[in-house]
Amino acid sequence: MMNQNSSGFFASIPVVTKNLIIINLLFWVASLVLPRVGIDLVQLLGLHFPGVKDFYPFQFVTYMFMHDTHSFAHVFFNMFGVYMFGRVLETVWGPKRFLIFYMVTGIGAGIAQELVWLQSIYSFASENGATLSQVVASVPVLNNLITIGASGSVFGILLAFAMLFPNVPLYLMFIPIPIKAKYFVIFYGLAELFMGVASYSGDSVAHFAHLGGMVFGFFLVRYWKKKDINNGRHFY
Repeated sequence: MMNQNSSGFFASIPVVTKNLIIINLLFWVASLVLPRVGIDLVQLLGLHFPGVKDFYPFQFVTYMFMHDTHSFAHVFFNMFGVYMFGRVLETVWGPKRFLIFYMVTGIGAGIAQELVWLQSIYSFASENGATLSQVVASVPVLNNLITIGASGSVFGILLAFAMLFPNVPLYLMFIPIPIKAKYFVIFYGLAELFMGVASYSGDSVAHFAHLGGMVFGFFLVRYWKKKDINNGRHFY
């Protein structure tokens, strides 16, 4: 039985934000359970490089609903970001626009990650006197390159929040000092760029995918802002 307070809490979450969180959590649970019957959802739905054995175009969408099954932290912090900032954007934009934004930034992040892989594989091919297609066809380990997670969409959401509410104070975890949203996002963006360029050994985070989500989010917000002003609407 659900008490009145918990019912009110869930009812206060906008519909798209709530359903995105539920769907991501359901996929995470399914990723834990289905391997027991021989179905590897991460391998099937995670984003692969085009041309390898397990790549399918639908993975540009499905990958963002998959998360690391070795820890709850990956899906938890992504969904916490969706809850904290996504519900505000959905309230301002409405469910349709927010869902479009979530999907576009997620797909954009996937495209950015594919471009990073492309550059690395092309460099490897050039160094070994081979073509890109030859490397893709002859190096089976490339099939193990997989990107998963909603982080691209979350970073896009964070950027959009900062564009709409640049002076709202935010707090970094364990640092009790307020930081304006616009500076918070700049810090995160520069940190992701640094980490992506540095390419530390053992770092499995898709930093450029995060940046891709922010870039696609930036241009989409700018496009909507211009469109809304022309239509006499003001969300900003």
